[in-house]
Amino acid sequence: MGFPLRPPLTGLKRRLDAQRATASRLPSDGFQRQTWRLPRDEARAKARQMLDAYPKAAYWTEIESWSEFPGGEIEFTMRWLESAD
Repeated sequence: MGFPLRPPLTGLKRRLDAQRATASRLPSDGFQRQTWRLPRDEARAKARQMLDAYPKAAYWTEIESWSEFPGGEIEFTMRWLESAD
């Protein structure tokens, strides 16, 4: 009795490609986003710089997601509104 063969992933690849193609056509939610990957202290300073430049009360600025990587690097995405109108 042998090992079972892995199923073909072509159908999944087609669905993912189609989803990614339509995702770029979705309307914007009005937020600007930027992602950085920096050492921990630099990441903290960059986040503080963005929060000072775009105060949360006016621009709804927040860290949308973050991850910690080996070596102490932090990857994070911040989002903020373009204007405080």
